[in-house]
Amino acid sequence: MATTKPMATSLLDGVLGLVTPEMKQALASRLGESTTSVQSGLGTAAAAILGGLVAKASDSNFLNQIIGLISGSSGQSILSSLTNLGTSGPAGGVSDLVSKFLPMVFGSQQNEVTNLITQRAGITSSAATGLLQTAAPLVLGPSAVSSLASMLTAEGPNLQKYLPTGFLNNLFSGAAGAASGMVSGAANRAVAAEHAVVDEAKGMNWMALIGVLVALAVVWFVYRALQGSKVDTRPVATAASDATNTASNAANSAWAALGSLVKTKLPDGTELNIPQYGVENKLILFLQDSSKPVDANTWFDFDRLLFDTGSATLQPASNEQLTNIAEIMKAYPNVKIKIGGYTDNTGDQAANQKLSQDRADSVKAELITLGVAPDRVEAQGYGAEHPVADNTTEEGRQKNRRISLRVTSK
Repeated sequence: MATTKPMATSLLDGVLGLVTPEMKQALASRLGESTTSVQSGLGTAAAAILGGLVAKASDSNFLNQIIGLISGSSGQSILSSLTNLGTSGPAGGVSDLVSKFLPMVFGSQQNEVTNLITQRAGITSSAATGLLQTAAPLVLGPSAVSSLASMLTAEGPNLQKYLPTGFLNNLFSGAAGAASGMVSGAANRAVAAEHAVVDEAKGMNWMALIGVLVALAVVWFVYRALQGSKVDTRPVATAASDATNTASNAANSAWAALGSLVKTKLPDGTELNIPQYGVENKLILFLQDSSKPVDANTWFDFDRLLFDTGSATLQPASNEQLTNIAEIMKAYPNVKIKIGGYTDNTGDQAANQKLSQDRADSVKAELITLGVAPDRVEAQGYGAEHPVADNTTEEGRQKNRRISLRVTSK
């Protein structure tokens, strides 16, 4: 008896569900990156594109351009191209579609999006560009837009797993500035788009109809989000738990303080693109400085690790920093490290101790997966011990909930 593939729980899941293991492996080979990095990069790219559609949905000219672009494309060519994306990337008419679609979504900020993918996935700029071009036809693919309207209502929190909080707001600041008139405008455009569906369906192929439905669903999503804001003023994209919001906001505020990206060449020839004041650069400087001995008190706090709330599950956004640390350890083969997990002092202390150990173990396991020998990494959870800030404030508690690294051998 034939089995039915379960429906994706979000639009982003639907898009990423189109990526088969064979496609992922082909992409990794073609771009010269690991499959783990490819998966992370595709997630960030798809989230950015979907977020871009939502962020610009108040622009009627943008919606008309998207409708016109997809209406003029061959749905069959997009469908058939999905099987070849891994080995050759977008080609022919699909390549032309992608080259027009991405600038429409991101405008002059496309390089910023590429840089984000580079940072998050720990890959080269050219590979990030390739993944962004690959993600576009996946977003436009027919399977990805099935049940689009219902999926979009819950899409915001899923995008946040791959994008820094506030990234889209900063990227599309014009959309945020127009929020006050957006509800009525979105409602009018929804009605207009509904009429457009009826008119256009008479002469368009099936993929063109999907394009109109995409635009309609995006407008509907924004309309519903802004209507809902009358009751709950938090942004829809960050309407997960308060604890998740606090952690994510604090993490991304810290990101802004990490300085500009610098290219750093490691002893084995590997080149990393890392924040000037990030933990990777601090670790490299420590390893290179022979005047700084290994001791029990020199710890380096990870600054871009995110876990699911109350669990030891690393979010995909953490992959970039963990990949960088793994590459540094490969370039310095004599280095051994200890991972320390910490919590604040709220709640059950036994549970805090277990959570801190589980999170430290998760980081260790991921580094081993990324190619670091198991005997070079140890992990220990310290619970609420060794606070670095005041536990009586939320800001202090956030600082105390951390993962740190200590070099035990140079």
